[in-house]
Amino acid sequence: MKVFEYMQKYDYEQLVFCHDEASGLKAIIAIHDTTLGPALGGCRMWTYATEEEAIQDALRLARGMTYKNAAAGLNLGGGKTVVIGNPRTDKSEALFRALGRYVQSLNGRYITAEDVGTTVHDMDIIHQETKYVTGVSETYGSSGNPSPMTALGVFRGMQATAKEAFGSDSLEGKVVAVQGVGNVGYYLCKHLYEAGAKLIVTDINEDNVKRAVEEFGAQAVAPNDIFGVECDIFAPCALGAVINDETIPQLKCKAIAGSANNQLKEDRHGDKLQELGILYAPDYVINAGGVINVADELEGYNAERARKKVENIYNILLNVYQIAKEQGIPTYKAADRLAEQRIETMRRTRSNFLVNERSLHSK
Repeated sequence: MKVFEYMQKYDYEQLVFCHDEASGLKAIIAIHDTTLGPALGGCRMWTYATEEEAIQDALRLARGMTYKNAAAGLNLGGGKTVVIGNPRTDKSEALFRALGRYVQSLNGRYITAEDVGTTVHDMDIIHQETKYVTGVSETYGSSGNPSPMTALGVFRGMQATAKEAFGSDSLEGKVVAVQGVGNVGYYLCKHLYEAGAKLIVTDINEDNVKRAVEEFGAQAVAPNDIFGVECDIFAPCALGAVINDETIPQLKCKAIAGSANNQLKEDRHGDKLQELGILYAPDYVINAGGVINVADELEGYNAERARKKVENIYNILLNVYQIAKEQGIPTYKAADRLAEQRIETMRRTRSNFLVNERSLHSK
């Protein structure tokens, strides 16, 4: 991998390699763009096959956070940390404290958080070494478990999607097929049940399915059958890349709106959905409730304020759909343009400010 060539292609700012022999820490912090503010993005711990794979993941995820934070209206840029190691066997206090010191050394350019393979407890350890961390325990003034807020954002986004697809944001009587009823999926089902929707669910964990059937009267189907069920809205809330060449021909829905990351296996699958008349809620827009919630911690967490920001995903998605219609482009491209336009506007604004400031000092 030609690292600098890749960074130049997508305009990355910084890549930091972190090593601590005593704790065994091997980590990479990628900062993509800080135009809107300090880079915020989680800390992922994973058993990467190669160091190159870890670098690519850090860079890809950091850029994704730039778009997510920008589209969500946050004054934050995008960054990410990946720790090379087994999250079940390689964690230690020393490792996360060493990582915390590296985060602190960036002096606020990057703020970390919980992600795949890390926990609130891990963030608490990092917090011993730096204030630039969110998603810590509630005793530290944190927002706690992000799943309910992520689910609320998806629910509000689904209402906006229903308004665009069906002419009304009411979900009463709508059939929603939910793939994955774990943490976020469960809370989403709760909102949908209370709104009068009819649920079809699946999950590789049978206990999760049983709970949804018992509590929400959901109909259960096998994991491979969820794509072909007759429904109004398909909600992917588990793995990524589930919208692909194999699944698209099976879909019998009018809209897709779920919490999973990277739902389109390739961009062209978003083009295909548009051709078929299936409305797609861009994943990083509709699932931004979690990052919106933890970002509120940076101002001193206020649950009501955070909730209002999360519910605004409804309006953000309506804006995305409007851009898509006006420009005749798929919704995933409209979301990118919304994010890019906001970043570019602020880049020009800040540039003007800095020019004026320099001109004042030159007098």
